[in-house]
Amino acid sequence: MRIDLHTHSNVSDGTETPAELITAAAAAGLDVVALTDHDQTSGWDQARVTAQDLGIGFIPGMEITCQDSHGISVHLLSYLHDPSYQPLLDELAVSLNSRIVRAQRIVERLAEDYPISWELVTEHCQPGATVGRPHIADALVTAGVVAHRNEAFANILSSRSRYYVSHPAINPAAAVRLVREAGGVPVFAHPKAALRGRVVPESTVHEMIEAGLGGVEVYHRDNSAEGKEQLLALASEHDLIVTGSSDYHGTGKLNRLGENLTEPAMLERILAQGTGTSAQLQS
Repeated sequence: MRIDLHTHSNVSDGTETPAELITAAAAAGLDVVALTDHDQTSGWDQARVTAQDLGIGFIPGMEITCQDSHGISVHLLSYLHDPSYQPLLDELAVSLNSRIVRAQRIVERLAEDYPISWELVTEHCQPGATVGRPHIADALVTAGVVAHRNEAFANILSSRSRYYVSHPAINPAAAVRLVREAGGVPVFAHPKAALRGRVVPESTVHEMIEAGLGGVEVYHRDNSAEGKEQLLALASEHDLIVTGSSDYHGTGKLNRLGENLTEPAMLERILAQGTGTSAQLQS
């Protein structure tokens, strides 16, 4: 069974509709796929219907934007949570608003040196979608500043760039607790992705574990080889679920569907813990 538990549609920063994404997942030979748009669940219904039509399993999920006490960005995957749980929705609303303000400030800084505007960025974002740096990257591609998103994130939009702007977001341990309260299963996304920016210290990880962290995304292209070994040791020590995923964004990134996979036994553990909403698996 080929299982990919981390993908994005144009509800956030992917380039395909939820239906197109599920269609691509089926064409890639996946048996089960999770839709995990940033801070949004509005793509679930379309993805679920398409998955049913194509005979592919669907896991509803989301990727929550967090920031630890050291100011380091953390992404938390949530599977099978109740999308109507109001305390979580309240936090997501704050995050979505801060994302917009942050993106506008980044664009203002970039506009001093590059032919980019807020209007150009919004042309690359679907109505109601979660605005983020990937849309700014797409605008930079359109403006001819970079060749693709990966180049933008490696330089101009990296956390080390002078154009970078941080933004307030929920503490990751608090996010873990909210996901659990909503009946979901929290998994730390690409914890050792050093190329993306600073990696959180062990203290942050242990705070998340104490709060109820369910798993760690080990097999991801942005985790270093050494980081994967460290994560496997951590998972063994604390009996955490181990996942592998593509973090697919359509044409927005080089990541390909199914390039990293999750073992069926690990999916079973997620299904056993998640009570907020239902998975849709094919018999």
